[in-house]
Amino acid sequence: MSPALVEVEGLAKRYPAVGARGDRIAALWQLLRGRSPGREIEVLSGIDLRIARGESMAVIGENGAGKSTLLKLITGTLTPSTGMVRRHGRIGALLELGAGFHPEHSGRDNVRMAAAIHGLAGAALAAKLPEIEDFAGIGRYFDEPVKHYSSGMVVRLGFAVIAATRPDLLITDEVLAVGDERFQKKCIRWIDGYLADGGTLLLVSHSLYHVRKLCRQAIWLHEGRIAAQGEAQAVAQAYETWLEERDRDEGSAAPAGRPEFHVERLELVGNHGAVLEAGASLVIEAGLRGPPGERPHLLVGLVRADGTPVYGVSSEMDEVALAADPADPAAWRIRLHFPALALLPGRYRVRAHAMDPEALRLFDTVERDFELRGPARELGLVRLPHHWERP
Repeated sequence: MSPALVEVEGLAKRYPAVGARGDRIAALWQLLRGRSPGREIEVLSGIDLRIARGESMAVIGENGAGKSTLLKLITGTLTPSTGMVRRHGRIGALLELGAGFHPEHSGRDNVRMAAAIHGLAGAALAAKLPEIEDFAGIGRYFDEPVKHYSSGMVVRLGFAVIAATRPDLLITDEVLAVGDERFQKKCIRWIDGYLADGGTLLLVSHSLYHVRKLCRQAIWLHEGRIAAQGEAQAVAQAYETWLEERDRDEGSAAPAGRPEFHVERLELVGNHGAVLEAGASLVIEAGLRGPPGERPHLLVGLVRADGTPVYGVSSEMDEVALAADPADPAAWRIRLHFPALALLPGRYRVRAHAMDPEALRLFDTVERDFELRGPARELGLVRLPHHWERP
């Protein structure tokens, strides 16, 4: 078993309830007397977690589930109400925009201070400074006060410091969703290399695509407790299923209008009434729309009728660009061809997800059902090529 960088046992966080008039003063008075503040709101409870060196773990869940609170407890910026956190090794955290940067100081001066905190100073920092400046890519603003920066420029600066210091554990909370396409892809490439070199990642994200892409393990937080924990694909699927069931039970209607990027057309080409013979080819044709000139990505998943995931692939994974419509700068087209579908007979569903140009966020989902018919005595989901031999 790999050594642990973080060990969490029985972790809980509670805050005094201050919703009514006078609650805040009453809670402060009780604390000054060394007593419990009385009514409390439990944000996290009973969290047990171990992050081994070289592991990549995601934390998923709804807004308010306690994800950011958990990261702050792990980094030490919050104190637990009960339980303990043991940390080993250097931790680099990107939790909030601008955290730790002095707004009146230049980017260069803030880099020097931040790098020193990570143990990088003197000649070592002088050698790394050009690399940090180049990675941030903010040009003359590197020597301007941080208060003049956009949110994306702040993230660039913070990530550039992390990239140069290469902590044992990188903790990040959705900050990669800020910034332009080129920088976001640069960050993803850096994280891929960091993990390949044995780095350790703890990621909070609402993008289940990147949870699956970057992380091997995941935990799902629900109302401050761990609802599921284990392999990232399985946990993400459990969370997606819960979201679908919740939305169906609540009878939630589609929001007015369409998402910024959306699937305008999804067709299964060449079938007859959505019925295919087992082993036949499956051609999926999609048309997407988005802001003019912003080329989206398409994520396609195949699932059984009961929701069991079978296969998923995106245009970003395969480095394929959607074709532009010469007559409409907001329209994009793509075709995905499975030449000999290896699925066993049964009922299946194609899920097409529209993604932004950075392939960081899912904006829309459209589904089409189809059926595979044919004889089969095998078990499972797919038909694998094989042959028998007598020894």
